[in-house]
Formats: sequence, C-alpha cells, structure tokens
Amino acid sequence: MQDYIAKVRIKGQTVKVLVHAENTTHARLILQYLYGWNSIVTSPVLAETLKPKTPDQLRIDSLKANKDRAADALAAERQRQKIAKAQWALTTARQTKPPSVQ
Repeated sequence: MQDYIAKVRIKGQTVKVLVHAENTTHARLILQYLYGWNSIVTSPVLAETLKPKTPDQLRIDSLKANKDRAADALAAERQRQKIAKAQWALTTARQTKPPSVQ
C-alpha cells in the first residue's frame, strides 16, 4: 500500500488528508466513502511526489497572489465607481423637471 495526499472539505474548511491505498482510484473511493461524494477538493497524489517548495518559490507564489488580489480589488473599485456615477446621473435626471408648457 502507498500513501496518497488529497485535500478534502470538512465543515467548510479545506484540510489535507493522508490515506493508505493500492492506487489513486482506490484512494479516491476511500476519501469519498469517508468524507462524502462532493467533499474532495484535489485528487489524491502520491505523497512521495510532493516536494516542499523553497522559500524563494513560496515568496514568488505569495507575490503572485498579492498581485491577483490587487487586480481584483482594482476592478471591483472601478465597477463600484461606475455604478455610483450611473446612480448619480439617474438621480439628477429624475430631479430635473421638464419646463411647463402654457
């Protein structure tokens, strides 16, 4: 038997678990039986194939994640400002009364 690592969702949290199985399919079936059909986040992989990342790789990953979060925040802020501008234009258009015809 070999060791397989997979991520599963337990009560809303993602957790790495280790399972002993003959092959990947057997590991997946064990995880589905233990944690539920839709709880597997990542497929099981051999524990030997996973290597820890170096500090430099971790730093690069962190910087990439920060860049992605900043880009998402920028897009959200632009969308928020666009909506606010449209709401203001709609409000001012409703407040102006057409000239009365006599």
